[in-house]
Amino acid sequence: MRFPVTLTPDEDAGGFVVTFPDIPEAVTQGETESEALEMAVGALSTAMEFYFEDKRAVPVPSSPRIGQKTVVLPASLTAKVLLLNEMLAQGVRPADLARRLNTTPQEVNRLTDLRHVTRIDRVDVALRALGKRLEIRLA
Repeated sequence: MRFPVTLTPDEDAGGFVVTFPDIPEAVTQGETESEALEMAVGALSTAMEFYFEDKRAVPVPSSPRIGQKTVVLPASLTAKVLLLNEMLAQGVRPADLARRLNTTPQEVNRLTDLRHVTRIDRVDVALRALGKRLEIRLA
């Protein structure tokens, strides 16, 4: 998932403020444009926690304008976002998915816990139980 960012020079403190048009909860800054973009990955990842905690679908990134900078969400986090969004779209609760996977609701909760390290193939198995499959492409 590649999210467009807005870099705004900070007149008062110096440096650059980074915001995300699609994820308004994510805001950060850096002394240089490069540092601000590095910080943006962490801000975006942290903002995802709000969506997961509230059981809200994470917005799909909009297309960047020509020349607009973007930040890429790590692959493991992208997989979890896709799983959460699909569960919400289908109205599938963790207990429902657990039954489909022949596992416990706690295991499904770990699949959608951003702080829990999850093998990406486990997320793929969960998505398959929802009638989807995870595809990874080299760009």
